[in-house]
Amino acid sequence: MRHRTDPPFGIRFATPFLRSPAAGAKRLALVLVAAASAAGTASAQAPAAVESFGAWTLYADLPAKSVCFIAATAADSTPKPASGEASVLYISAWPREGVKSELSAKVTGRLKKGSDASVTVGTASFRLFGKDDRAFVDDPTRELKLIDAMKKGTKAVVRSELERGGAVTDTYALDGFAQALQALAKICP
Repeated sequence: MRHRTDPPFGIRFATPFLRSPAAGAKRLALVLVAAASAAGTASAQAPAAVESFGAWTLYADLPAKSVCFIAATAADSTPKPASGEASVLYISAWPREGVKSELSAKVTGRLKKGSDASVTVGTASFRLFGKDDRAFVDDPTRELKLIDAMKKGTKAVVRSELERGGAVTDTYALDGFAQALQALAKICP
């Protein structure tokens, strides 16, 4: 299964996102616009915040709709990242490539080689494979089951092991997730 680099443009997320999901979403939107401008990307191609749903924010590169995604920053991380970055959980859509809901997690450092990450929602646990500082579901059927569990759950817990820093646990609030996912499907079919 082919995976894209997590949007947007490899931006790193700073500690202020951990303070409040709503404030974090606004700061994230500003970072996206600034990064796109700095990269010389036309504003029509830069993913921008479209709408927020609880802890989740929908981004799209309107009007092109070549990439759309919903994202949430970790509400809590243990241990706190020394780098000052926040982990981010994404559901991305790449309409031109037929991808409607690819889940990925961006962690705060390189994942330890040979180790897998996991996501737990309620009593269900799902294995992720790692590549650099990203983790993905390796099977589309399991990916759909994970997304379905997230729609019904209250929190998602991502556990990973970094090359430096050991085990990390990132917790994401799922309030607004189902609504954000519906909006993603509507805006980027």
